[in-house]
Amino acid sequence: MNLKMGEEVIMSMRHAFFTFVRFGLVGVFATALHYGLYCLLHLFMGANAAFTVAYVLSFVANFYLTSYFTFGTSPSWRRLWGMCGAHAVNYLLQMGLLNFFLWVEVPAVWAPLPVYAIAVPVNFILVRFVFTRKDK
Repeated sequence: MNLKMGEEVIMSMRHAFFTFVRFGLVGVFATALHYGLYCLLHLFMGANAAFTVAYVLSFVANFYLTSYFTFGTSPSWRRLWGMCGAHAVNYLLQMGLLNFFLWVEVPAVWAPLPVYAIAVPVNFILVRFVFTRKDK
């Protein structure tokens, strides 16, 4: 392997690493926003409604931060629809898990925490696919 190819590999690995770090930061922010809004809204409405409203609001912030900050791309309709699809799957997974944890009597204020532990890695895989595909 020549020196130029080695430098390209290192630069590619650095780029992937820092993309992953930015994705993690956006994910932590979006999850914290979702959880904070859920806790606030749960004071005024049921767990499922609070979870859903908080999910939608955090989704909007997540989409723009993922576009600009994580992947350095402009938002597009294709990316929005792709992220909507990824988050539709993620939302259904989270709602199923939330209701499971509520059913096994995890307190409503704590139930989202194990949900995030399971659903966030799934969401990472789906969203990464959406934002790393090339636009046609």
